[in-house]
Amino acid sequence: MAAWPGSLSYVNSVDDILRIPRPRVLDTAKGLVDRLAAVVLGAMLAPIMLVCAVIIRLSSPGAVLIVQDRLGKNGKLFRMYKLRTMTRDAEAESGPVLASANDSRVIPACRWMRRSHLDEIPQLLNVLRGEMSLVGPRPERPEIAEGIYAHLPEFRHRLQVKPGITGLAQVRNGYDTCLDAVKRKLQYDLEYIRRRSWWLEVAILAATLTKLYDSSAR
Repeated sequence: MAAWPGSLSYVNSVDDILRIPRPRVLDTAKGLVDRLAAVVLGAMLAPIMLVCAVIIRLSSPGAVLIVQDRLGKNGKLFRMYKLRTMTRDAEAESGPVLASANDSRVIPACRWMRRSHLDEIPQLLNVLRGEMSLVGPRPERPEIAEGIYAHLPEFRHRLQVKPGITGLAQVRNGYDTCLDAVKRKLQYDLEYIRRRSWWLEVAILAATLTKLYDSSAR
């Protein structure tokens, strides 16, 4: 049984990840479990998503859902779905950027959706389509990833597995706020890829339940 990752060795994790064989049986079984879970969770959370959709519609003009290009496994682009919790033209001037503390672009009535991560519910459709997993590195936007590659070329190694709705980096390190935070999360992402096992998958999902309301969410 693998130990829960604590202190990590960044360089060793990168070296190890290049040599480790891919667990094909785990990947296949995980894909089946992901799709089944997406159907069950989607049915259970549909009423909550409907309430969120009504609040968004009444609080801000524009679409209820936002669709963004994200980097998937092996760098393949896919369209990721989220409930829109920011103003309609949030990136009209700045372009794609990381959220900041007390971000003024967030719709006040929808801030609780971000803190409870309910805005991520539509990504169950991405899981059902096989583009994402329940557990894995969070999918990054290609525009932001390009800027990260210049400082952290090892960031590309995250693309060896499907991105996830939750992951080791999320339950251990919270949100990205700067390059140092991205580097810390990269350590955990690489550690997850190196140590992948059913035990670690279950441990991450269990830890996610304790993070369902995150006051640090931007």
